[in-house]
Amino acid sequence: MVECLGSPNLFSHGPLAVLRCKGVACPVNVSFQNNPQLLMLNRHPAGLGSLHSLQHSTSAIILPLKSRIPSVKLCRSYALVIRSENPQNADFPRYYSRKEKKPFPVPVLELRRAARERFKKSKGQPKKPLPPPKNGLLVKSLVPLAYDVFNARITLINNLKKLLKVVHVHACSCCNEIHVGPVGHPFRSCRGQNANIRKGLHAWTNATVDDIVLPVEAYHLYDRLGRRIPHEERFSIPRIPAVVELCIQAGVNIPEFPTKRRRKPIIFIGKKEFVDADESELPDPVPEVPEKPLLNEIPDSEIVAPSDAIDIACLAEETLRAWEKMRRGANRLMKMYLVRVCGYCPEVHVGPSGHKAQNCGAHKHQQRNGQHGWQAAVLDDLIPPRYVWHVPDVNGPPMHRELRNFYGQAPAVVELCIQAGAVVPDEYKSTMRLDVGIPSDLQEAEMVV
Repeated sequence: MVECLGSPNLFSHGPLAVLRCKGVACPVNVSFQNNPQLLMLNRHPAGLGSLHSLQHSTSAIILPLKSRIPSVKLCRSYALVIRSENPQNADFPRYYSRKEKKPFPVPVLELRRAARERFKKSKGQPKKPLPPPKNGLLVKSLVPLAYDVFNARITLINNLKKLLKVVHVHACSCCNEIHVGPVGHPFRSCRGQNANIRKGLHAWTNATVDDIVLPVEAYHLYDRLGRRIPHEERFSIPRIPAVVELCIQAGVNIPEFPTKRRRKPIIFIGKKEFVDADESELPDPVPEVPEKPLLNEIPDSEIVAPSDAIDIACLAEETLRAWEKMRRGANRLMKMYLVRVCGYCPEVHVGPSGHKAQNCGAHKHQQRNGQHGWQAAVLDDLIPPRYVWHVPDVNGPPMHRELRNFYGQAPAVVELCIQAGAVVPDEYKSTMRLDVGIPSDLQEAEMVV
């Protein structure tokens, strides 16, 4: 067995750079480095290292190898295996119409089965105290993470404002679709007003930061364990970005949005009723100094575009790191601090249970009297990725309508950073279809099997 383990550009300097033999008995002393004709690997003009699926990833490669020298007799056949953590190609995220309900992250049958198992295990056992944050206290280990997520969001917004000065982003004035590139794409996918008159073509205009990073808002809760927001108070409670509300509940202190911080666990007096513990004997709370200072958004009038290509590429890399940092941190916070989403509309609520405001306008909302169908939220509900078409070559020919099946997709932030000079992350390569050859014309596309 010949294993090939190594760097991202494994075959860029020859296919035999890091080969290692295991358990091979050869009657003739043969060196693979001196006989590269033994391994016929360089079938690609630029080597396998030029394939995007093999770059920036640690892979193990196994292919059948046979000696072509008559004087050399190998006792065992060789093989070279290619393994990768990420799939080469993946399907695009599914589009749900307004008449469809979102699927549950965990099926209802699985939830019921897990609840029955917990009930059986707890039967006859003493009741355990609730851990934070269910008992009203903060999870101390997640407070620094909440500050990182908050600052990553501000960094992302500030950098996107600068990148929009040098990278063209288009938004349709009739629907919610956007496109990153010099010109808008030619696909007839508009579902907005008067789309039939325009035969599905988009009416492109200049995009803003809110078109790239959707402003998902939620009600700000002074007490996340308090009573649910009634319908009559829906206009008196402020609404802020859902990611900011998640960070506040996780420990970020913002003077403009005060919240209740308990220093003792709550005391349950019923199944769902509780009272706050007496904190009078505790000393006065000392105002805590945040571990990291909170960043502020830069006004649009003070935005300065990067000067040269090197600054643009560095800014794109920083923006991509902020995007990944915000998503990974928010995903960790959501595992401890519950987030709810309506199964029929994009409404998000940060808290153990959803609010009672009857403002759902989705399909057949009259049957529910405008009430939301709350269910557990996933990361894409809190931070929508906004997938857009990937432009293979910004300076090349424009995209063709007939070759739509050959193009890939990526989140708008990722596509914007890639066109600005950032390196393609591994987790987005599967949907971008970087290894798919794009035909030059329609006649060539019809010949594809």
